[in-house]
Amino acid sequence: MAGLIHPLWLRITHWLNALAVVVMIASGWQIYNASPLFGEVRFPEQVTLGGWLAGALLWHFAAMWLLATTLLLYVVLGLASGRLRSKLWPLSLRGAARDLRAALRGELDHSDLGRYNMVQRVCYAAVVVDLVLLLLSGLVLWKSVQFPLLRDLMGGYDSARVVHFFAMLFLVGFIAIHVFMSLLVPRALLSMIRGA
Repeated sequence: MAGLIHPLWLRITHWLNALAVVVMIASGWQIYNASPLFGEVRFPEQVTLGGWLAGALLWHFAAMWLLATTLLLYVVLGLASGRLRSKLWPLSLRGAARDLRAALRGELDHSDLGRYNMVQRVCYAAVVVDLVLLLLSGLVLWKSVQFPLLRDLMGGYDSARVVHFFAMLFLVGFIAIHVFMSLLVPRALLSMIRGA
């Protein structure tokens, strides 16, 4: 297809990851409410999924398998096709700061949706690392006895809960900004649906 910006495999893994992440966040908030880390701070029931702890765990684990599978596919296909290297490399914090200033002034160029600016590169690379951290800390929470080395690397079970929570907050922040930016540049959203 002429003018293809996002190949089919990327669009499929993107939308399946989006579905899995939304389910995992909502069910994770229900799980958190059953044993809060921060005193009486709880998420409103209207934004949780599962209805109770066991129901939330079922949703969370089902979405976990979807997320792990599609994330693995995304990384493998991205590496095999060279897309991860060509789209996300090189990274530059100085370039990200420059592009962020341009974005805040409304001067960032969006004429070529196939070229990621440095803010996008840093954010997309960071969210992939964050998803891996969420999966690894989630493994510690789910199977702490089976993954003692991973548990110890995270500072123990309770520390893994804190890592998992703050990695989730980072992901929620990324999603909010990602959706907001997609609405500012609707062609970007359409390209993730149509490919071009």
